[in-house]
Amino acid sequence: MSKKLIKSTAIVSAMTILSRVLGFIRDIVLAQVFGAKAATDAFFVAFKIPNFMRRLFAEGAFAQSFVPVLSETKAAGDEQATKDLVDHVSGTLGLLLLVITVIGIVLAPVLIMLFAPGFILSQGEEQAVLASTMLRITFPYLLFISLTALAGGILNTYGRFAVPAFTPVLLNVCMISAAVLLAPRMDNPVMALAWGVLAAGIAQLLFQLPFLRQIGMLPRPRLRRSHAGVSKIMKLMLPAIFGSSVAQINLLLDTVIASFLAAGSVSWLYYSDRLVEFPLGVFGIALATVILPSLSSRHAERSPEMFSMTLDWALRWGLLIGLPATVGLFLLAAPMIVTLFQYGEFNADAVAMTSLSLMAYSLGLTGFILVKVLVPGFFARQDTRTPVRIGIVAVAANMLLNIVIVVPMAMSGATAPHAGLALATSCSSIINASLLFHTLKKKGIFQARKGWPLLLMQMGMACTAMALFILWAKADIGQWLEWKAMDRVWNLSWLIAMAAVIYIMTLLISGARPWRWRVSLSDSC
Repeated sequence: MSKKLIKSTAIVSAMTILSRVLGFIRDIVLAQVFGAKAATDAFFVAFKIPNFMRRLFAEGAFAQSFVPVLSETKAAGDEQATKDLVDHVSGTLGLLLLVITVIGIVLAPVLIMLFAPGFILSQGEEQAVLASTMLRITFPYLLFISLTALAGGILNTYGRFAVPAFTPVLLNVCMISAAVLLAPRMDNPVMALAWGVLAAGIAQLLFQLPFLRQIGMLPRPRLRRSHAGVSKIMKLMLPAIFGSSVAQINLLLDTVIASFLAAGSVSWLYYSDRLVEFPLGVFGIALATVILPSLSSRHAERSPEMFSMTLDWALRWGLLIGLPATVGLFLLAAPMIVTLFQYGEFNADAVAMTSLSLMAYSLGLTGFILVKVLVPGFFARQDTRTPVRIGIVAVAANMLLNIVIVVPMAMSGATAPHAGLALATSCSSIINASLLFHTLKKKGIFQARKGWPLLLMQMGMACTAMALFILWAKADIGQWLEWKAMDRVWNLSWLIAMAAVIYIMTLLISGARPWRWRVSLSDSC
């Protein structure tokens, strides 16, 4: 069982790495062509709104509600009932999304006022008009990408993880093409990015359809209000919309507040968040994607012991990757920003501001990963209410911390109040993960297997050794700014590679053997 999970996670991670590498190339192109200024702030808000709703409805609430019900129906062995569920879910979801998309296009100026009020109140009406115009182009992305998530959920349930994991590559290809080929031909170059987003949504949906046909699950959309499976999914979705997307809500609240701060604040937060999203996507989301169908099957089979062991396995791997990634991002924040983005319009001041928010975001990375692992422990049991209650606490904590940290910084004229937003979000993720973990243990859903104290000590030693090496080996930021692009890439690659080697070697010397972790009825570690 553990070999299958490792193989599936590796497949998703490999595809995600490809997507994230192209994502970095995309962001490098965007930073060089457009920089970090008012126009890019407007685009990032216009992209963030449908992207936020996509994560809320599609990859968040919908996927977490749809996959357990689909797995349960599939486990019953009735292929026709499974196909019937897929057909009716696609019809209901498609109609709902079409209505939301039309409303979003019509009310684009209102949405910009809600999600980025600072554009009007503190930065002038021109930026708000530009953001509204781009939002009307990008909002249909929600329709196409949500249907893409439906297709991905079906494929994942049938063990076809590679295709959904590869699909985001098309977004990066479309946006890079728009920036390089379309932008120079437009009166307002940044508008090209909005058209690139729309094209990406269509391309991603069309890409997955042939693979659905291969497994006999290409949807034929139907509508029936009384369909039991659809009703069950909708009932699970309502609380899940909030519970599975706390991190996204926090990031969106950051954008709202950042719109009142200095021009460029939204862009600084965007670029730093993109770097945190790399390990989160490559491993955290990959783990969550793989274990949700497995946990759903264990619950359907009434196997609580295997359910707990699957969670234990995922938590170990989440910490094994999350802790060193946190240390690396924090200590190498400035070198990473310089190497990836400090070209063309992206100046040294943007490097300094983005590095500060990256350091703050990195402190919450392990929390972000653990949330991705722990939330499926509830949704696989079709419990969507508990994550909601915990999510409310996490969002409240984030807003309170924003008031305590950011407001005094902004009022005192501090140079980087946006970094306070990132720090508040990180603290919120840790609170969220801690409460989810405590609740799973309290309810007896998760029971830790032996070996955890020793494993935590081994990870702590390995992270310490890695941190000491980075502090000793990295050059000062002035040197990084002077180096040419290839020198930066070489030095950053060498630092990361050696830090990884030191981390792994310290783990091995201390006796850790991750490849021996099993999802089985034995208790070996």
